[in-house]
Amino acid sequence: MIWKKISLNKREIMEKFNNTSDLVLYEFETNSNIKMMACYIEGFIDRELFDRDILKPLILDLKKVKDIKRTILTSKIKEIDSMENLIEDILSGNIAIFAEDLPLSYTIELSKWEKRAVEEPESESVVRGPKEGFIEDIFVNKSLLRRKLRTNNLVFEDLVLGKQTRTKISIAYLQGIVNKRVLEEVKKRLSKIDIDGVLESGYIEQLIEDRPYSIIATIENTEKPDVAAAKILEGRVAILCDGTPHVLTVPRLFIEGVMTSEDYYVRPYYASFLRFLRVTALLISVFSPGVYVALQLYHQEMIPTVLLISMMGAREGVPLPVALETLLMVLTLEVTKESGVRLPKAVGTTVSIVGTLVLGQAAVQAGIVSAPTVIIIAITAISEFVVPALVQGVVLYRLIILLLGSFLGLYGTTCGLIIYITQIITTESFGIPFGLPFTPINKEGLKDSIVRFPIWSFIYRPKAIAKRNIRRQKPPRKG
Repeated sequence: MIWKKISLNKREIMEKFNNTSDLVLYEFETNSNIKMMACYIEGFIDRELFDRDILKPLILDLKKVKDIKRTILTSKIKEIDSMENLIEDILSGNIAIFAEDLPLSYTIELSKWEKRAVEEPESESVVRGPKEGFIEDIFVNKSLLRRKLRTNNLVFEDLVLGKQTRTKISIAYLQGIVNKRVLEEVKKRLSKIDIDGVLESGYIEQLIEDRPYSIIATIENTEKPDVAAAKILEGRVAILCDGTPHVLTVPRLFIEGVMTSEDYYVRPYYASFLRFLRVTALLISVFSPGVYVALQLYHQEMIPTVLLISMMGAREGVPLPVALETLLMVLTLEVTKESGVRLPKAVGTTVSIVGTLVLGQAAVQAGIVSAPTVIIIAITAISEFVVPALVQGVVLYRLIILLLGSFLGLYGTTCGLIIYITQIITTESFGIPFGLPFTPINKEGLKDSIVRFPIWSFIYRPKAIAKRNIRRQKPPRKG
């Protein structure tokens, strides 16, 4: 409850906030001798607007307590009669106003804190297409999404997660198009989260995903509003989290890992060619080290004679077995990548490039590793960078298939391929088969898979995802 006496409210608020130093409790008196108090968190509000639109009108113009709402020059004001709700509003960046002998409080939204400008996301850069990306402010992210989907059918449902962080979460979907079963499942899983803090959307992803122990992620994330909008238009659900630019979208399909937003802004033939390259790069990145080791150890007869002689000559004097040599090079690649990411940007790029060149050249000249191994790892690394959305699973499966190839040859790498495919076709993302549109076969979905058909041919939304209002455009006129 809110006390009538300002002194009692002041004491209780200080106790609730444990006398923290950034809590401001400013007591003042109006020209009409009305005692008042303003309460807010330092750094959470716009002080200039507070002085101009709140404090000055109250001191100069307020005659009676009942006229507070008419005196304050803002529309974002509401009455609060519960101390719990008041505390939550203050922590959200609102100002609480108390008046002597008034058994309630007014909270005014004047939140303002430092935030990053809207920029192009580095992880999803494009040549053609929108360059703007989400930022760490959920309200800005909502507005970016609303600009893409200017319809009254776009719905945001808000909730708060984290007993200590009180992080704002928002579920976004299109009414009349969204898959209701997926939407209800998302709400159900979010409602079961009971955790002290949510600092990034990755927390939510790991708490609601279908298979927590799976190597393959079944929830997509993006920093681009146009990507999130496109997925929502297909009947998916987006999950926005305050404090991070990464927006989650569900359900996810495996084929999305080789797609980019730019595929839809260029000619379909070129987009199909690029997707084919990405699929090829994915296979090379996952299987090339394992196949290379298997051929060297168990299946030399499958290597052309001239190439085999060249490879054996290059390996002359190398002390390590080919399997251990390749494993060490793969691990060195991961260490180099990690160092490049963690160091400051200006230094990291130089270290990763120069370090790789120097280490590779020096290792070959010293006879520690062979030149063919360095070439295979270089091709593997380049191929990995083509499919960044799948990189986490690619790195782990590469190691698994390398070990299988080392012990069982091509039989081992084949077993690894079978395991990889089996996991894809048996996995579901919020009740939707992960292997769509290939398993099960979906004719409409095949138009937007490895081969991208022209935009005018996308008459229907993916029927496995959108169960209602599946027509997205009229068929083109013939002739």
